[in-house]
Amino acid sequence: MARKLIAVLGALVVLSMVLTACATPTPETIVETVIETVEVEVEKTVEVEVPVEVEVEKPVEVIVEVTPEPVDRQGAWLDTVIISEEPSSDSAVTRIEVGDIDVYAYSIAEPDIADRIFASDNVAYETSYGSYNEITFNPVLEFEDGSLNPFGVPAIREAMNWLIDRDYIAQEICGGLARPRFVPINFASTDMAVLADVVAGIELTYAYNPEKAAEVITAEMEALGAEMVDGIWQYNGEPVEIIGLIRTEDERLAIGDYVSNVLEDIGFTVTRDYKTSAEASPCWISSDPVGGCFNFYTGGWVSTAISRDEATNFQFFYTPDGLPFPLWAAYTPTDEFYALSTDLANSAFASMDERQDMMATALDMAMKDSVRIWLKDDTGVAPHKTNVTLASDLSGSIYGSQIWGQTMKFTDQVGGSLNLAMPSIMTEPWNPIAGTNWVYDMMPIRGTQGRAVVPDPFTGLNLPMRLAKAEVVIETGLPVVQSLDWATLEFADEIVVPDDAWADWDAESQTFITAGERFTETTTAKSKVVMYYEDDFFDTAKWHDGSPYTIGDFVMFMIMAFDQAKEASPVYDEAQVPNFNSFMAAFKGWRIVSEDPFVLEYYTDAYQLDAENNVTNFRAAHPSDYGNGSEAPWHTVEIGWLTEANGEAAFSSDKADALDVEWMSYIAGPTLDILKAKLDEAQEANLIPYEPTLGKYITAEEATSRYANLQEWFRRYGHFWVGSGPFYLQKAFPVEGTLILQHYDDYPDMASRWDGYSGAPIPVVTVDGPGDVAIGDEATFDIFVDLNDEPYPSDDISMVKYLVFDATGQLVFTGDAEAAGDGYYQAVLSAELTGKLEAGSNQLAAIAVSKRALIPVIETLDFVTK
Repeated sequence: MARKLIAVLGALVVLSMVLTACATPTPETIVETVIETVEVEVEKTVEVEVPVEVEVEKPVEVIVEVTPEPVDRQGAWLDTVIISEEPSSDSAVTRIEVGDIDVYAYSIAEPDIADRIFASDNVAYETSYGSYNEITFNPVLEFEDGSLNPFGVPAIREAMNWLIDRDYIAQEICGGLARPRFVPINFASTDMAVLADVVAGIELTYAYNPEKAAEVITAEMEALGAEMVDGIWQYNGEPVEIIGLIRTEDERLAIGDYVSNVLEDIGFTVTRDYKTSAEASPCWISSDPVGGCFNFYTGGWVSTAISRDEATNFQFFYTPDGLPFPLWAAYTPTDEFYALSTDLANSAFASMDERQDMMATALDMAMKDSVRIWLKDDTGVAPHKTNVTLASDLSGSIYGSQIWGQTMKFTDQVGGSLNLAMPSIMTEPWNPIAGTNWVYDMMPIRGTQGRAVVPDPFTGLNLPMRLAKAEVVIETGLPVVQSLDWATLEFADEIVVPDDAWADWDAESQTFITAGERFTETTTAKSKVVMYYEDDFFDTAKWHDGSPYTIGDFVMFMIMAFDQAKEASPVYDEAQVPNFNSFMAAFKGWRIVSEDPFVLEYYTDAYQLDAENNVTNFRAAHPSDYGNGSEAPWHTVEIGWLTEANGEAAFSSDKADALDVEWMSYIAGPTLDILKAKLDEAQEANLIPYEPTLGKYITAEEATSRYANLQEWFRRYGHFWVGSGPFYLQKAFPVEGTLILQHYDDYPDMASRWDGYSGAPIPVVTVDGPGDVAIGDEATFDIFVDLNDEPYPSDDISMVKYLVFDATGQLVFTGDAEAAGDGYYQAVLSAELTGKLEAGSNQLAAIAVSKRALIPVIETLDFVTK
């Protein structure tokens, strides 16, 4: 018989799988098709199918989504946060990689270091868009030693805009992690999109032009009596010296050197004074500008929340009302610019069109003034270990997040101790009235604070923290909108201020002046805000020293908002007056409607464009809305009050300098002994501050209890910083540069309350259209707006605009793209528009803004007209 080979086909037999909650390879019994070769004796060739059962084990990766068990934890996720100083971003990344620190709370914009972060498997990061840099000028024309300061001349400051090559800074120094900035409007804001055409015009007007800069500066220097001798500017026979105060921790070192170089190129003698933030602060923040310790400073700012209204920036950056510091007191804007800045800050406009016109005018005036010139907006990255998660703000990054303390945690454990580093800590003194405003200090401060509301880290819209609800009433016709349901919005033809509302303060009698007394006749307001605190607020909210929150804490800060600006007050501070006057120009009164539950209403002519953000558009309605954003109980404020009233230290830097005393610190330094002595005095006398008013809200028994609590607090922790947030300050080590924050067990919220704030839904924009356009023909361009490769719902998009630039770079048209479906928009260039274009290469820029993540996303497409 012949021997033949027969193919035998194995068949499927059995399948059994064990699913687990992790992605670990799992042994699985399966049936696999196999080919077997067998020999049989046959008389002829046949094909036979025989089922053969085969069992093999093969690892299979199974991914199953499992809902985690809820964690019953109150307060912060972490047990301890240890904060230390690390000036070097490069070293910080290395320390994260080796496990020495868990988080570096800083927005890094240095390209080499950012590339290291992107390439590392052991480092995660958060992206933010709210850091920006500028050059701050000393505006005093002649210093006390008689030397000339060229930047005391507005025209020379304006000319610096032409002298500085912002593209070089953004591309070469920052390696493309920045975009040139010319104006005091943040890239991460709605106003940047709304005013895109105005900003584009300014960018063209003030584009890099060193020849024009030199021409203007030469004319102004000669008018001052200076002369050029052998290529060097001289005044009264001496070289004109420019002192550049240059920060060393980041790219500002290279920026400072670049600015120094271009100033030397046009004849100035530049002295470069390199300093860290803590070293530079006494010069540019605390000292009198007439002393001349600097001519320019490499400034850096971070908007700690997405800005939904940039109208206040003109007052903040260009007028004495901005900050209570000597530098701001030296600002002398024109009367017209000052009035316009105040009107914008107080929302003195009737429509969005009027507001847009006012903003455009203010932008032009800001360029003429130029007490600071803007350089760049950063796209920064903040690194952390891969097992750490938190709510990072799209604008403010990790160190600007208002809810970092509530959300920072390890993904692989509950509790634990986290090591966090920043470039600087304890940069300036901490006190709750006029202490530090440095972002490095404000991050740990925010971790110790409670607030009525907090901004959404992706949109900037306020969310309730201690409020049950709010009611906002706006004068009919004003441009205010509502987005969320926790704050209602109503319009009224007239909003009458009640006669018994508190409208001013008598520092001599220490009593409030009512609206009926302040105004000669019934007065009205443009807005009314009613804040309803949680029904159990006074039962659940406690200060870290164990003292219960009471109405007295609110009223104390209401008083302080007035008292420091009144000459009859023992704590009068001249530096507070400009800001107070601006505040009073719009303020009409506030009133306690109900004591339990606590309901407060507020009347003002100032208003925000969003109903939700009107809830905190004023001072003193909640302690954390006053001063530098800090809160404190009335008894800790009182010991500082006694210290300043006795002339032994001062809340503000300006007053401390004027009295030649210490700037008050509640956490470290020589003022702690003074504060302790005042606590002893207050306890012995059982003082009730401002007793003619606060005597209604603070009993003798409460005062006794509070002073005893504070004495024990100081005995245990050695400082007077008392808040109500998720962490308390356990200890400050200023010499070692370390802070320790500890979990506050009585914080009222569950740890999971703010879960979900990770991964901002920023859209992706794509532009498509013809590469060639015939002059005089209509042309249509498609704009696609997506999220995770899916069309972005049109209901979640606030605007899609497009700008057309011609072959010379001039902006020739701005329009709103037409929605053609979810994630799909069209920009139609009319035949009339293309007919005005010259032959050459043009550009269409599309700008999309999401309601869920308020970052303008810009994409461009070039096309040729023939």
